[in-house]
Amino acid sequence: MNDNAAHTAVTAVTAVTLEVADVEAARRFSTAFGVDAYIRLRASQAPSTGFRGFTLALTVPGPATADVFLDAAVKAGATVLKPAAKSLWGYGGVVRAPDGTIWKVATPHKKDTGPATGRIDEVVLLLGVEDVKASKEFYVARGLRTARSFGGKYAEFAADEASPVKLALYKRRGLAKDLGVPAEGTGSHRIVLGSAAGAFTDPDGFAWEAATAATGTASSASARH
Repeated sequence: MNDNAAHTAVTAVTAVTLEVADVEAARRFSTAFGVDAYIRLRASQAPSTGFRGFTLALTVPGPATADVFLDAAVKAGATVLKPAAKSLWGYGGVVRAPDGTIWKVATPHKKDTGPATGRIDEVVLLLGVEDVKASKEFYVARGLRTARSFGGKYAEFAADEASPVKLALYKRRGLAKDLGVPAEGTGSHRIVLGSAAGAFTDPDGFAWEAATAATGTASSASARH
C-alpha cells in the first residue's frame, strides 16, 4: 500500500523497530534496561542529528521501580537527560540510550505503596508531530481509534492485547521540552513501526511497514512482560 492507494486499516502497533548502528551493543543495553521484549533492532547507518522526534515511555508501578529502571539504564551506558524527580503528574526521569533513543520512565504515583519491582505497566511511543490534530485525523482515517485527546496538544490511540506498545501524538516542541532536549533535528527518525497494513509514511516522516516485513528484519520478538 502507498498513500495513493486504498487505505488498509491500522488497528494497532504490532512492532517497534529501532534502527541502530551497532545491533549487538543495542541489544545488550535493551536487555540490561529490561525493555528487550518491547522493541526490535535493525542495523542502519542512516544519518540522524539532534532530536529524532520521538520517545519511548515506560509507565511503572511506583517511584522505587522507576529508580530501578533508570539506574539500570545508566549502568548500561545511558546518559541522564532529566534526573528522576517528583512532578505535578507523578515521578520520573529521562535518559538517552547509547544508540540515541530517548527513554522516559515515569509513574503517576509520588509515593510507593510496595517494594520495587521489575514490572512495566505500559509502554507508550510518543511521536513528536507538528500538527497533532492533522496527524490524529491521518491515523484515524487508517483505522486507529482515539482513546484520549486534548485539543492540538496530545492524542492517544487505543491498543489491543496484540500490541506491545501504545501510540500517542505530542506537539514536537512540547515533547522536546518535556524530555529536556532542543526540538531541532534532521535526518532519519531511526524508528520503523509495524502494523497489519502495508507500508506508508505519516505527515511527519515516521515510516510504517507491514508486520511480516517487521518480523523478517527484527532482532528480537516483541511481547508483553
